[in-house]
Amino acid sequence: AAASLLDLATGGGELLASLAPLPARTSATEGHPPNLPIARRRLEPLGVKVIAATGTALPVPDAAFDLVINRHGAYAADEINRVLRPAGMFVTQQVGGANASALNMALSAPPPPAADWSLDRAASQLAGAGLRITASAESPLPMAFHDIGAVVFYLRAVPWQIPDFTVAAYADALFALHRRIEDNGAFALTAHRFLIEATVPSP
Repeated sequence: AAASLLDLATGGGELLASLAPLPARTSATEGHPPNLPIARRRLEPLGVKVIAATGTALPVPDAAFDLVINRHGAYAADEINRVLRPAGMFVTQQVGGANASALNMALSAPPPPAADWSLDRAASQLAGAGLRITASAESPLPMAFHDIGAVVFYLRAVPWQIPDFTVAAYADALFALHRRIEDNGAFALTAHRFLIEATVPSP
């Protein structure tokens, strides 16, 4: 029923494109410059306006959208409240701070920078900004690495897990984990995801 939609941190636009047909007025933001041309090629033919945005400030007018969606992107709760219309809805899936934390422990690395990011904290921030939480869920999900190459690939793809990661700096710990995977067949750990749906109260 939404007539206007904003997708935050759209990446290459894959998820948003999969939701077509989209509302008549749909926009997407993206802060990683290499993703912008990819997102525009994919989304502009669908009528989506792709906006370059860095940080959590949103370069869009007040009360501009019925629905804001966000998969894994950072956001500011007060900005969500600002850009939503009365009775508008925000839906986000987030990677929690406990995500793959056993990998940090196995490599003797510091905890992830956002180790305290959780459903309770996110819900509290949104409520503090004036939104009403209408649904939420949190899940630990099974995750496993079956070879050390996959571990290295993962840590290069998601550099926020161990920000100072290089193979050279963690060579001894990587070798120890390699032997552990060889002995056990896999390194099992837990992914952390949570979902929040929130609305702006009607006047």
